[in-house]
Amino acid sequence: MRSFKNYTPKPTPEKTDTESATLTASELTKKLASAWNGKNSRQLLAEIISEAEKSKRQGTLTNGEIDEFYNQFSAFLSPKEKRALGAVIQKLKSI
Repeated sequence: MRSFKNYTPKPTPEKTDTESATLTASELTKKLASAWNGKNSRQLLAEIISEAEKSKRQGTLTNGEIDEFYNQFSAFLSPKEKRALGAVIQKLKSI
């Protein structure tokens, strides 16, 4: 490169289906928090399980990330919902 004037950044490759399908714990928390609007707790738990199982089976979600998700997301829940989510977390960690 001879001049900054002529510099053009290289385009970043788009995510593949596998990359875009996997989420970190914080991304999952943000996605579910925004999706919470208008859903009851059963619908929300079903979505949590679906997303987390998919990522866990693909090997892109660790038990540590599952714990991190629980710690972040449980602040939004009632004690009863926290217990239900805790049971789901234990099931996911055993996958």
